[in-house]
Amino acid sequence: MVSSAQVELWPADVVAKQAAAIQAPNGILYAAWGEVRITEPDLEQLVSAVPATMATALFHRAYYFVPLAISDNDQTLIAPAYTVDLGDRAICHRDATYGSMQAVFLSSCLVEDRFGLAFEFFINVAHNFVDATGVPESFSALVWAQAEAQVRGETSQDAWETRRRAQDSRNSPKGIDERSRTAYFDSAFSDALAVYMLSLAVDFDYHDLREREYPLLAAPALAERLRHVAALFPPNPGYEFQVLYRRKG
Repeated sequence: MVSSAQVELWPADVVAKQAAAIQAPNGILYAAWGEVRITEPDLEQLVSAVPATMATALFHRAYYFVPLAISDNDQTLIAPAYTVDLGDRAICHRDATYGSMQAVFLSSCLVEDRFGLAFEFFINVAHNFVDATGVPESFSALVWAQAEAQVRGETSQDAWETRRRAQDSRNSPKGIDERSRTAYFDSAFSDALAVYMLSLAVDFDYHDLREREYPLLAAPALAERLRHVAALFPPNPGYEFQVLYRRKG
């Protein structure tokens, strides 16, 4: 087993220069560096699942799949291999800016399988996309109508908390807390985009996304959100979107 004493940490900017990013067919820039836990064909298939209609807003970003990204004060360090000690110091992702390019370093060895890495990648892509474009009014209207109808649950802790704060403020003298409601729209849209892209790349059970701190959004409500997203950003050739409420067999 490799020990942490044998692993030299690399500055992230050096890794970004050494691991020249390539462009997937959809336009997403990405690279793999070090002993990552995914094969090259699987990684290309994963990255290429991002709809091309979304990728145009991410032209100034590059996604680097590395074993471990470590925050060291204001510096980002990259481990070329996994060790337990370094894994305890690592974070799921780390952002950095080099000139006009924004780099996202994803710790591929902090997740157990392809599903975990895919979701980590897609949630980063989704947040980056929302930061660049905002939330369509049609989606905001949909999720707020669901919330007002008391549809159970949400798709992440952030969405659940911001929805609760926005709705709790309705009866206050100042009215609805618009900052919380806007944050809710951002979170809900990011979550829906990530789950949608995940469904294009990986066959998974919705309940695999469950976390303990909040109730998971009712499946029909999620399906309505995902169909809305699919209409906005159709799948690329070779990818298919479908919602199955019950597995066969």
